[in-house]
Amino acid sequence: MATRFKLDENLPLDAAALLRNAGHEAQTVLEQLLGGARDSAILDACRAERRILVTFDLDFADIRLYPPASNAGVWVLRPPTQNIDNTLGLLERALGALKTETAEGRLWIVEPGRIRVRE
Repeated sequence: MATRFKLDENLPLDAAALLRNAGHEAQTVLEQLLGGARDSAILDACRAERRILVTFDLDFADIRLYPPASNAGVWVLRPPTQNIDNTLGLLERALGALKTETAEGRLWIVEPGRIRVRE
């Protein structure tokens, strides 16, 4: 089943292509003209569209500000460096985990070697 994603403006366009090529629906913040928008506005758009937000932005990992159960899901990618290869590698790991884990209402911190999930 296809999952709906929204990619934050800090991610490379290749990330959207990877998700689409894997059979998922991916939209970018920039495609929706939300570039430079407040974090809360981006998360509101994700909630309204039932999309998982994919980002590098650690602010979204603050469960006091953004409780996981209050949104469609957030994936915070934590590569050692934010280059395209590292980013796509983490996304591929997360997509593999998505086959057995749910992302709905959860915060995923995706790092090399592990995925931490908060509910």
